[in-house]
Amino acid sequence: MGKKELKDLIKSLQDNKKVRKEVKQRIKEFQQNSQEDNKSWFNEICFCLLTANSSARKGIEIQDYLSRVDGFGQMSHEKLTETLKRMGHRFYKRRSEFIVEARKHQNIKDIVTRFKDENETREWLVKNIKGIGYKEASHFLRNVGYHNVAILDRHVLRVLNDHNLIDEVPKSLTPKKYKEIEKIVLELAKEMMVLPSELDLYLWYSKTGEVLK
Repeated sequence: MGKKELKDLIKSLQDNKKVRKEVKQRIKEFQQNSQEDNKSWFNEICFCLLTANSSARKGIEIQDYLSRVDGFGQMSHEKLTETLKRMGHRFYKRRSEFIVEARKHQNIKDIVTRFKDENETREWLVKNIKGIGYKEASHFLRNVGYHNVAILDRHVLRVLNDHNLIDEVPKSLTPKKYKEIEKIVLELAKEMMVLPSELDLYLWYSKTGEVLK
């Protein structure tokens, strides 16, 4: 399989009314998130910290609970660790450390909106928030309304590999390698005249059968 087959796959998903509706709804939610405040954006960066090497569904479950009790911003380190453990997060100790450490940037929206584009913003996130790499930073940016970055998680990488757009699924991604593969995704989005953020959801759906965030 190659790029043509991948384009045909994406087109078939776009033609599926149910899938297209779900994708459009997610994009609408991300755009709405862009209008939210610092607290909401901080909750979103914490969600992305939780999903690293874990599942999006588990991250959503924990985020829903902790957002209601202001756990990301206020819960003690000890209680946060206990809560993540109780809710079944594999890396509860490390993730609670990252979240507590990230609290120095609870004005996250004020900070990142000063930058002129997604790439500058992503570099700042990776450099300044412990536990955030290129994938997590891209995930956060997409979820708060930015469109022009690619979230290279294992599902997306497998789709690209299945269609021979990359030679293998890398065990790890250096910044250089991430940008090389991201360029492939951005070019594909341009060729299909679809937002990269939207393309990501279709690629993810093709492997999981779900449209999550």
